[in-house]
Amino acid sequence: MRVAVIGAGSVGVSICKELIHNGHDVLIIDRDATTERTSLVPAAEWIIGDACEISTLTTAELDSYDHVVCATGDDKVNLVVSFLARTEFAVPRTVARVNNPRNEWLFNDSWGVDVAVSTPRLMTALVEEAVSVGEVVRLFEFQHGAAHMVELTLPESSPLVGTRVGDVPLPPDTSLIAILRDGQAISPSHDEVIEAADEILFICPPEAERKLELTLNPDSRVRAEREDD
Repeated sequence: MRVAVIGAGSVGVSICKELIHNGHDVLIIDRDATTERTSLVPAAEWIIGDACEISTLTTAELDSYDHVVCATGDDKVNLVVSFLARTEFAVPRTVARVNNPRNEWLFNDSWGVDVAVSTPRLMTALVEEAVSVGEVVRLFEFQHGAAHMVELTLPESSPLVGTRVGDVPLPPDTSLIAILRDGQAISPSHDEVIEAADEILFICPPEAERKLELTLNPDSRVRAEREDD
């Protein structure tokens, strides 16, 4: 897979190292990259230039890449490059870093963004996941919000403790994709039995989140009613 990464900051460099380690061809574009910085990822191709300029992207032959990852610390740059990658170079898939949560609403198909990665949102989700038991925590969005990856830590009071994965009544278009238990990730089979304190990961549409929470933790309805009172 050929991947062009925009931005050679700490985030961009880390992404490139992982991609190269996994066997992908990587190009890095950065207008301020120093010799010291380029030496950190010698296996990558480098172009020193402004990725917001079509001439730079043309020189990079961006249309020959499968993915563009916009990883700069400037939301404006990430949006502009995503837009150019999609409209001018027909790159099949774009991933863009969101630095300011207030700008998150802009990172959609209108700007050529397939996947928006918001570091503040992810950090918030991880904090919430660490303290929330029995509540659905949204971890990630796909397809411009049409599908979410969510997590729920199963409380001891759940009626589904001891139930087989295949017997869990899930809302429409919802998939149970993984179970985290005792520090181990389990790819659940139909006969895997879920246990109290399991961290369960799902892919679901946004409208299914509340029903999913009520299915796995009916006590959340009682809590919500008390709060309403």
